[in-house]
Amino acid sequence: MAKKKVTKKKAAVHVEPDFLESVSRNFDKAAALTKYPRGLLAQIKACNSVYQMRFPVKIGNEYHVIEAYRAQHSQHRNPTKGGIRFSQKVNQDEVVALATLMTYKCAIVDVPFGGAKGGVKISPRAYNPEQLERITRRYTMELIRKNFIGPGIDVPAPDYGTGGREMAWILDTYSTIKGGLNAAGCVTGKPVSQHGIRGRTEATGRGVYYGIREFCSNADDMKKLGLTPGMAGKTMAIQGLGNVGSHTGLISQNEGDVKIVCVAEYEGAIYKEDGIDMAKLLKYRKQRGTILKYPGSTTLKSRKDVLTVKCDILVPAALENQINMSNAHKVKAKIVAEAANGPVTSAAEDVLLKKGIVVIPDMYINAGGVTVSYFEWLKNLSHMRFGRMEKRFDQNTYHNIVNMVEKVTGKSITKKEKGMIVRGADEVDLVRSGLEETMVTSFNQIREIHKRRKSVKDLRSAAFISALDKISSDYLALGIFP
Repeated sequence: MAKKKVTKKKAAVHVEPDFLESVSRNFDKAAALTKYPRGLLAQIKACNSVYQMRFPVKIGNEYHVIEAYRAQHSQHRNPTKGGIRFSQKVNQDEVVALATLMTYKCAIVDVPFGGAKGGVKISPRAYNPEQLERITRRYTMELIRKNFIGPGIDVPAPDYGTGGREMAWILDTYSTIKGGLNAAGCVTGKPVSQHGIRGRTEATGRGVYYGIREFCSNADDMKKLGLTPGMAGKTMAIQGLGNVGSHTGLISQNEGDVKIVCVAEYEGAIYKEDGIDMAKLLKYRKQRGTILKYPGSTTLKSRKDVLTVKCDILVPAALENQINMSNAHKVKAKIVAEAANGPVTSAAEDVLLKKGIVVIPDMYINAGGVTVSYFEWLKNLSHMRFGRMEKRFDQNTYHNIVNMVEKVTGKSITKKEKGMIVRGADEVDLVRSGLEETMVTSFNQIREIHKRRKSVKDLRSAAFISALDKISSDYLALGIFP
């Protein structure tokens, strides 16, 4: 009698989608809920152009060949807009994914730009400031050569590994080569002394705070999560203490009365149940070069343990793909606010949603940077500082009103109280006001789609649909698609 052949079933292996694939999957998921023509959706989804470059830079006595990219995802509106990151992990797919998100991000917050992104494949820690300047200027020259930069063409900004210093180098290089009345508008995120705008440094973190605050203000949404409305007293964990993470923490703590219980950075993660004072932590790290052994804190085994700490709000503010299929089931937060670009993979988000965790998507929640960059760009093109025309007029008007009320009532207020009432708006006040209005209005548009369309089950899909509605209207207005 012949023996039966016994075969062992192979365990299903889940392949984690990469960053670009996650963005593509999320787009397809939302696009399926719309009735736009396939050709139109294909055009919106496609990346229009990518410039891949290699250039030599002399470092010491040697020449290093630097790999770099600039992707322009969509020119449905011009100029295109997006940051430049310096990272050893930069590759073409990552840059295209980031440029794609920028297109949707700009549409969501009603900023009239197409999406773009740049990347230079270096570790900033491996070079001194003089060497970084050479690399930055050489990269800018490549962008100028191929017409990939200009106030009406493509406007870069800071991103991971770059800041105001690098943007100033870009501006100086562009101004030297191209010049022109509006040259300052070729890049944003510049120092205030170099045609920048007050409030830009904190913009992304402040936008994250406004976005979380707006979500937490709705009683019905909070009830579903077993939370009370408002941010006061809620616990928060932050991954990443760069520009975005640090300002999100500081503003959430100072203006939202949030208790930050866990923080992670490159060197590790710390936990403190009764709360971490962000200002003191940042000062501590500046002095010692590490957050570890912060007074009263406990060091976690792994820096990624911050993602699985029990808290109300988790803010991943580092890099993409941080929450994936290996750890999504361990996430204990009730709200995940994607302060970084693509920190949650599409597959991991499905796990989070099944657990009842709300994900506030990156293309909305971290749009504060591009919003204030838009204000800076407008300032550069108008050659006028915000508030210059109206501040004194408003201040004098308010002063006269207060004096009149005091005269009629026979009562007076203190000099300090009067100063608070009659004060005219400075540039930073107007920037913050404009940013707050943008984040509040955009979230309400997303929430309306989420609540009105029963087929839309999550905020990310609602945000995509909000972007698609606006981008589609631009294309349809041209009469290209029926």
